[in-house]
Amino acid sequence: MATDHAVYVYGIVPADVEPQPHASGVGDPPSDIEVVRHGEIAALVSDIATDRPLGEPDDLAAHAKLLDESAAVVPVLPLRFGAVLTDAQAVENELLAEHEEEFRSALAELEGRAQFVVKGRYVENAVLRELVEENAEVARLREEIRDKPEDATRDARIALGERINQAIEAKRAEDTRRVISELEQFDPLVNQRQPTHEEDAVHIAVLLDRNRQGDLEDVLRRLAADWDDRVELSLLGPMAAYDFVTKQAPES
Repeated sequence: MATDHAVYVYGIVPADVEPQPHASGVGDPPSDIEVVRHGEIAALVSDIATDRPLGEPDDLAAHAKLLDESAAVVPVLPLRFGAVLTDAQAVENELLAEHEEEFRSALAELEGRAQFVVKGRYVENAVLRELVEENAEVARLREEIRDKPEDATRDARIALGERINQAIEAKRAEDTRRVISELEQFDPLVNQRQPTHEEDAVHIAVLLDRNRQGDLEDVLRRLAADWDDRVELSLLGPMAAYDFVTKQAPES
């Protein structure tokens, strides 16, 4: 029988988890969070109107906020945004029961751990000074185009841009290796992400014990000091382990 409501699923958690009183999910107004349980595992869910399209920025933010807040205190297997099943029984039978062993094993692997994202961006003036000092061809091309009209130096400008991009790619690889090497003491899982900007220095996701967050922050502060303002480092997390275990729910 057709219904105008369904169940939105955020992620998988241990069965003893209770939603926090302030927890809310997708929808306008934000929906209340409930828990559907099966044995030792459970799903964080909320009611959703089937005639309401998903995908608004507020929906994406609510999805991530609930998962990240949960991951700060319990192991969470995040589902991809937009996972909807017909009702709570379908969540239990089609999602939890069918994948019970897989989910239990994955939650055990995540116990006490969370994802953090390390992002570094080169400071433009600093990295350009480095490139000029280290690369004679970059220095020559910069001098060639200095104080000359763009039309007259088009080829040189293109060549300079290519040289700079190649040099930054090499620096990015080297600096990323250094960050990963510094983090090996925490025995993390590491996923190297694609750069989101041409001046990205490092962009990695790491999965490690939540109680090592302070140690991680200390390492990044030391790296920032060593790099002496050539790279601006930032740390996001703790968050759900999107880069390592994100699941897709069965279609309703």
